[in-house]
Amino acid sequence: MTAHALPRPKARRKTGGFFVLPFVTLVVLVAGGVGAFVAYMLWPTWPNAPIAVDAPAIPITVAGVLFNVPPAAIRAKVLRHPGTHERIDLAFLWPSLTPPPADAKADKPAAKAEQDAAAPPANASDRLFVTIAALGAVLAPAERLRSIYPRYVEAQATAGPDGLAFLPFRAGTPYQGEDLVYLGEQPEQFFARCTRPNGPVRGTCIYERSLDAAEITLRFPREWLEDWRGLAAGFDRLLAQLHP
Repeated sequence: MTAHALPRPKARRKTGGFFVLPFVTLVVLVAGGVGAFVAYMLWPTWPNAPIAVDAPAIPITVAGVLFNVPPAAIRAKVLRHPGTHERIDLAFLWPSLTPPPADAKADKPAAKAEQDAAAPPANASDRLFVTIAALGAVLAPAERLRSIYPRYVEAQATAGPDGLAFLPFRAGTPYQGEDLVYLGEQPEQFFARCTRPNGPVRGTCIYERSLDAAEITLRFPREWLEDWRGLAAGFDRLLAQLHP
């Protein structure tokens, strides 16, 4: 009986191996297919052809905040695609708040566009430059007004147009050569940092707002402060267009 019993386990092992091998192969194929599908779905993709500058606004996410951006306003051609961006630089005509006409200068490499965003060209007197980026660890603009800027300003402010006050930053501080411009009675309603004109170099102002985790920075010529109320209203209209 023992002799008859011994071959049976061997037969079972052969039969089991016969079925196990295809099963393992099937599992590997399915796992590979699922992995390829997941990788395909998660892999970032962009359109094969650049989006036309006259195309409708495209959805762009910065720091988890969704914006509707007209492609013609995007300064770097390589960034004219929907999706998630770490930062995006835009330009609009003032006061129409429409994108500037397409030209060769608008199609700059991304790195060059970022450099130019910090120093708009002197001949762009009719343009408003906008940068949208993650706020990160930086304090929100209103908090900077309350806790950071007062450490570096002079003691005396001078009166500006229509209720504005100009308070110089002290020399030797991170903001030397700039003025803190704010509405005298309600500073948080409107405030900006502006460089002072220096010969042929015009003064430039930076106006910042935070929107959840994103920071929106607007750059414009200092002389626009003569109508700061119209300027602030224009900013509101523009932000309503970008983030309805």
